[in-house]
Amino acid sequence: MGSLQQQQGGDVAVIPQSWGGGSNRIAALNVEPGTTPPQSSSNNNSKRFNDKHDDPNHDQKPGWRKFLSFIGPGFLVSLAYLDPGNLETDLQAGASHGYELLWVVLIGLVFALIIQSLAANLGVSTGKHLSELCKAEYPRMVKYCLWILAEISVISADIPEVIGTAFGLNILFNIPVWVGVLLTGLSTLLLLGLQRYGVRKLEMLIAVLVFVMAGCFFGEMSYVKPPASGVVKGMFVPKLNGQGATGDAIALLGALVMPHNLFLHSALVLSRKVPNSVRGVNDACRYFLIESGIALFVAFLINVAVVSVSAAVCTADNISSANQKRCNDLNLNSASFLLQNVLGKSSKALYAVALLASGQSSTITGTYAGQFIMQGFLNLKMKKWVRNIMTRCIAITPSLIVSIIGGSQGAGRLIIIASMILSFELPFALIPLLKFSSSSTKMGPYKNSIIIIVISWILGIGIIGINVYYLITAFVDWLVHNNVPKVGNVFIGIIVFPLMAIYIIAVIYLTFRKDIVVTYVEPQKDEAADTQVF
Repeated sequence: MGSLQQQQGGDVAVIPQSWGGGSNRIAALNVEPGTTPPQSSSNNNSKRFNDKHDDPNHDQKPGWRKFLSFIGPGFLVSLAYLDPGNLETDLQAGASHGYELLWVVLIGLVFALIIQSLAANLGVSTGKHLSELCKAEYPRMVKYCLWILAEISVISADIPEVIGTAFGLNILFNIPVWVGVLLTGLSTLLLLGLQRYGVRKLEMLIAVLVFVMAGCFFGEMSYVKPPASGVVKGMFVPKLNGQGATGDAIALLGALVMPHNLFLHSALVLSRKVPNSVRGVNDACRYFLIESGIALFVAFLINVAVVSVSAAVCTADNISSANQKRCNDLNLNSASFLLQNVLGKSSKALYAVALLASGQSSTITGTYAGQFIMQGFLNLKMKKWVRNIMTRCIAITPSLIVSIIGGSQGAGRLIIIASMILSFELPFALIPLLKFSSSSTKMGPYKNSIIIIVISWILGIGIIGINVYYLITAFVDWLVHNNVPKVGNVFIGIIVFPLMAIYIIAVIYLTFRKDIVVTYVEPQKDEAADTQVF
């Protein structure tokens, strides 16, 4: 163990420790001046995966072989951009505005690549994932609040995923939605059992499901044959024409960045062997950036296919009045009937298979994220199967209750509510990520450059602003147009508007609070490493 390093001011100590066996990282502790920090333990569990060791042959492998060993986390992360909630938003955008909002999908996924690369770099450079850093950095009350909000975000993200899978089962086998919710929970637990064979097996399964989705939606495109000129023009010529175009563009952007995804990506990168050297860290960050770019490009193509299919069907000249009515109020369930009526029964089956793959794969990653969040914030040590069951039961409970009481319509409305909750939650994961990745106390020399700091904060503030705008306008619109008596609206306003003020104060606190806990350790020098992380 190395010697104790004390930050100026005497209130923060850093202790070199062995995080995960072979990687030399540090634990951070707040200590009072004049006290002795506890001794580090060789048995300390860094929450890294068990195969995280220094690899002496790392620099002797060809570049392409090293890159292949880093493929996997990006595909798990890309599912947040392919979950049933996103698919529903894509369907609605295509039905209402044709191809005109494809540019929003393109810009949104470029934004997402930048934000996700920050999460990956954070995990690689610090050896700890985002929830662990939040636990180390923030006071106890703030830490517990962030944990509760993170758990709520996992549940909210899981609602569209579970319901989407249940809709897929309903379309294919005519199974009641609530039974589909239960089957989704059980199948997710079975598939998560692949963890016992290594994380790479789970990543391979997810990649297969992503390409199943791609095949299904590209098959749908072969039915409708959307005009290439309309698709390309929609991607590269920004337009916001027609009623509700601005609101739908905001919904598209707001649905792209998921709070739990930031926790997940920073944790998944810890499953790879990264030598504790400057070159090793730089190479890992570069490979994860390329890998995330490939995965998100596949996700972009699938989103384009969904919007294009919806646009081609709903803007056709010969569409019937009944199908036009469905287009005006399109959701995950009604889309299957629309595609069957316009394109035939095989198209409906393709859509159901894609929805099933989307929902099932997304629920796996959602449960995975819940495990990392619970373990990181609370440092709970429990068996994986117990943690799987706990996170799965917490996540599917709201979907099960609503699907039993409200059926398909109630489940569809729950997806909208879940999207609004995710919009509310985003700042409480995104702001800590932006702060930590730009902080020398967390990243040392690997912290973001001034250009990246400016770009990432502009993107972060823009995404947060879009989500908050969407949330506030939706609430005000409901307040104005609901059937609640005026007295009831007054009481609702008295309760909600002070909560909005608390929300804004909390966002400001996270933004301007100075980081004080040092969690960076100097890697071993490597003369061959003269490249910078990008």
